[in-house]
Amino acid sequence: MAAEAAVAEAAHHAGGVDLTSVVVLLAAAVVAVPLFRRAGLGSVLGYLAAGLAIGPWGLGFFQDAQSIIHVAELGVVMFLFIIGLEMQPSRLWSMRGEIFGLGLLQVVLAIGALIWVGILLGYPAAASFVSGTGFVLTSTAIVMQMLEERHEMATPKGRRIISILLFEDLAIVPLLALVAFLAPGGAETTMSDRLTGVAIGIGCIVVLVFAGRYLLDPMFRLLARFGAREVMTAAALLVVLGAAVLMQAGGLSMAMGAFLAGVLLSESSFRHQLEADVEPFRGLLLGLFFLGVGMALDLAIIAKNWAVIAISVPAFMILKMLVIYLVARVTKSDRAEAIERAVLMAQGGEFAFVLYASATQFGVLEPEWNANLTAIIIISMVLTPLMIILHDRLIKPEPGSMEGIEEASDLTAPVLLIGFGRMGQIVSQPLLARGHHISAIETDTEMIQAAETFGFKVWYGDGARLDVLHAAGAGRASLIVVAVDKAETTTRIVELLKDEFPLVPVLARAFDRGHALELVNKGVDWQIRETFESAVAMGREALLRLGADEDEADELIEGMRARDRERFAVQTVEGIYGGRDLLLGNRGQ
Repeated sequence: MAAEAAVAEAAHHAGGVDLTSVVVLLAAAVVAVPLFRRAGLGSVLGYLAAGLAIGPWGLGFFQDAQSIIHVAELGVVMFLFIIGLEMQPSRLWSMRGEIFGLGLLQVVLAIGALIWVGILLGYPAAASFVSGTGFVLTSTAIVMQMLEERHEMATPKGRRIISILLFEDLAIVPLLALVAFLAPGGAETTMSDRLTGVAIGIGCIVVLVFAGRYLLDPMFRLLARFGAREVMTAAALLVVLGAAVLMQAGGLSMAMGAFLAGVLLSESSFRHQLEADVEPFRGLLLGLFFLGVGMALDLAIIAKNWAVIAISVPAFMILKMLVIYLVARVTKSDRAEAIERAVLMAQGGEFAFVLYASATQFGVLEPEWNANLTAIIIISMVLTPLMIILHDRLIKPEPGSMEGIEEASDLTAPVLLIGFGRMGQIVSQPLLARGHHISAIETDTEMIQAAETFGFKVWYGDGARLDVLHAAGAGRASLIVVAVDKAETTTRIVELLKDEFPLVPVLARAFDRGHALELVNKGVDWQIRETFESAVAMGREALLRLGADEDEADELIEGMRARDRERFAVQTVEGIYGGRDLLLGNRGQ
C-alpha cells in the first residue's frame, strides 16, 4: 500500500495526469444524468446529485470542490459566447430596453427586498446588503440550461430572461466596487482610484470591440486558408478565453467578455463554424460546473447552522420570486410567464461566490457568514430544478384569449379542414380556387386570430373530440382533411372519424413512413408524408443541376415514385422492414 502511495506521489510530482479523477467525473455524469432525465427530473439535478455523491460528503473522491467550480465556470463563459453568436448587434440594440429597463428594475427592487432578510436576522447593514445583493445575481448556468432544455431560448419570454441575466452580469462590476466602499476604510478610497478603475474597464471594452470589428474575421479567414482543422478549434477557444481574460483584467465579468466577443462575431461568415467548435467544450464544462456545485454542498456547515439556513433559503427565494413576479406583471407579461420566470430565476448564482469571497476579503463578511451564504446559494440552486418540475406539473398553460373567436357549432360546409397550420393553409388554396366551401377548425387561438387578418374564417375546435366533430359537420361533409401537426393527434382523429363517419373520405397528413402505415391500418382513405413531395421536388431539381434533362429527370422521379408505392404496399403487410430490396443504397459505390 505504501509502495502504491509512493508511486502515485511520484507520478503527481512528475507531472502525471490523475486519470482516476477524470474517470470518476465522467462516470458520475454518464450514470446520473440519463437516470435523472429518464425519471423526468432533468439533467441539472442529475449533475448536482452526482457531484454530491462523489464529493467530500459522499464517496469522498474529491475534497476541493471550489477548484473544480473555478475551472468549470468556463462553461458559463462559453455558453454566453454561443448566445452572443446568435445576437447580431442590431438585435442586441433592439433589446436595450429590456436589458436596461427590465433588468435594472428587477435588480434594484430585489436588492431592496432581500437586504431585510439579514437585517431581521440581526446582521449588520453592510453584511445584510452584500448577502441580499449576492442572492439577486441569478445562476446563468442553471437558467440557460433550463431554457435550452425547454426550447425557450429563442422565444420572447426566453429573450426577456436572457436580457435580465445580461444586466446582472453587468451589475457585478458596480457591486464589487460597492463591496470595496463598504469595507472598513473603504470610504477613504480616492475618486482618482475609482475613475482609474472605470477607465480601465471601458478601455478593455474598447479594445475588445476594435479587435472584434477589425481583426477577428481576417484572422479566421487566414486560418481557413492555411491552418489545419484543429487550429481553427484552437483559434475559437483563443477568442473566447482571450475575451474573458481581457474583461477580467478590466474588473469586468468573464462571461460578459465572451458574450461581447460572440456578438462581434455574430455577422461573421465563420459564425456557424465557431459555434460547432465551442459547443462540445461548453457542454462538458457546464456539466462539470454543476458537478462542482454538488460537491461544494457542505453538510457540516448546514448541520451546524441549520436554523439560520432553514430560515434564509425560503426567505430569500420567496422574496425574490415575489419581486420577479411583480416586475413581470408591471412590465405587461401575462400571469403564466411571470410565474415561470419567478420559478426559473428564484435561486442565487455563481457570481455570488465571487461577491461573497470579495466581501470576506475586505472584512464586510466574516468567514462563517461566507460559508453560510455559500451553502444557502447552493441549496437554492439544487432546489430550482425540483421547483421547475413542480411548476410544470401544477401550473397548466393558460388558454389563449378567445376574443373574437367562435367555437365550431352547426357547420355545414362540404369540406371539413381540421388544422389550419402550414399544411392546412396550403391545402385550402386549390379547393377555394375551384369554389368549394370549407369549414376549418383549429385549437391554436393565436393561429385563428392571425388567420382572420389574412381573410380566413377559422373556428375553434379540437378535432380529437367526437362532440366537436359532430358540431363541425363531419357527418354532413363530403370530404375531411386532417392537417394537424402532431402524429398522435392525427391518429386519434382518423380513428374517431372512421369509426363514427365511415362513409366520409378522410385525407390525412402523416409525420413519417411509420405513421403513414399506422394511418392506413386505421382506415384512412389517403395519406401523405408531410415532407414527401418537397423531397421529391428537391431530388428532381438536384438531377437537373447535375446535368439531366427534363425528360430524364421526370423518368427517374417516376421510377422512384413507383418503387416507393410498391415498397409501401409490401410494408402494409410485412411491416416497416418489408420491401428493403426496393431501396437504392450507396454501399456498393
